[in-house]
Amino acid sequence: MFESFDFDVISRSWEALIFKGLAFTFQVTLLAMVGGVVLGTLLAMMRLSSIKPLAWLAAGYVNLLRSIPLVLVIFWFFFLVPYIGAWVIGSPTPIKVGAFTSALTTFILFEACYYCEIMRAGIQSIPRGQVSAGYALGLNYWQMMGNIVLPQAFRNMIPVLLTQTIVLFQDVSLVYIIALPDFVTIASKIAQRDGRLIEMYLFVALVYFVICLLLSRLVKRLQSRVAIVR
Repeated sequence: MFESFDFDVISRSWEALIFKGLAFTFQVTLLAMVGGVVLGTLLAMMRLSSIKPLAWLAAGYVNLLRSIPLVLVIFWFFFLVPYIGAWVIGSPTPIKVGAFTSALTTFILFEACYYCEIMRAGIQSIPRGQVSAGYALGLNYWQMMGNIVLPQAFRNMIPVLLTQTIVLFQDVSLVYIIALPDFVTIASKIAQRDGRLIEMYLFVALVYFVICLLLSRLVKRLQSRVAIVR
């Protein structure tokens, strides 16, 4: 079955695949994770706020984006945001939003919804007695969250946050639809150029499998180390 396969196409192209495609995928994943965690934490605090309009706004945003396929959100930002921006500022022509900026913004806004729910669960896992003790010591809301609740919530949720980041790493392959040079896009171009689609896509699948398996094992080991003993 594999006699007619030309796996030399991988050895001829590995530099572009690894140092351009895979490096780009990791870059987008890292930036989107950082932005998503920050925005997601703010959304989680909004959802838990005693100010009802603020909580409803955050809940509506999270539920809306989580109900829409990510590929559609990418399309919206790439094709519609330039026209919406032009309408907002009154420009006769669409504003220029690069593919990279559009994709990164999409991933941050979309993944923030999932990080929000993770962080909300982490915040709610902290005993209410610690919150009451913080207020009894004279701390205000932000001091109590920053010094007592969030550090413990982050530690509790690190394994889940990393698991969601693995999903994000896989989702970054969707930038293929707007021709950004990620791992899948470069592999696809090489496969079509050399007429070796099966070999190249098998290699891509193997790389994703190995990376995600190693990251999953790392998360599993990390889970036992960061757990807070109560």
